[in-house]
Amino acid sequence: MPSRPPEPEIIPPGRPIPRLSDAALDRLASLLDDQFRVPGTSLRFGLDPIIGLLPGIGDMISGLAGFLFVYAAWERGLPRVTIARMLTNIAIDTLTGTLPIFGDLFDAYWKSNRMNYNLLLRQRMSPRAYHTSRDWLFFLMLALVVAAMVVVPLVVLVWLVHLLRR
Repeated sequence: MPSRPPEPEIIPPGRPIPRLSDAALDRLASLLDDQFRVPGTSLRFGLDPIIGLLPGIGDMISGLAGFLFVYAAWERGLPRVTIARMLTNIAIDTLTGTLPIFGDLFDAYWKSNRMNYNLLLRQRMSPRAYHTSRDWLFFLMLALVVAAMVVVPLVVLVWLVHLLRR
């Protein structure tokens, strides 16, 4: 039986995937979260809330840009709890950003990309401290919120069915 030629690889052997440098990630966080300053104040904002003004697609674009920080965390081997925290920062930013006007104001305040960059730096500054008690507390609170989001609608549904049966 003749052997099939090997299928082409996306990344040829011997060529590593380019690593995202701290400087490049800092520039991206700055561009998305704190590039501009409101004159006469200390309030800063970036392109994230501006892009978010585009209905539907704007928040998706800025959310996808935020995943570069998650990729860098995965590439550097950060703990799963830290990556979960980064993903939650992006989810809060993206989901809240979908609300008209309020979401864009929230985007200017939340700065998920800067938070995620700081999580990367914290890991670099103390590589042995993989996660802190704050990370675990954050993760526990997240789990409780998700559990409440599942349980509360079920309780309300059972209560409504009980009311309708009377």
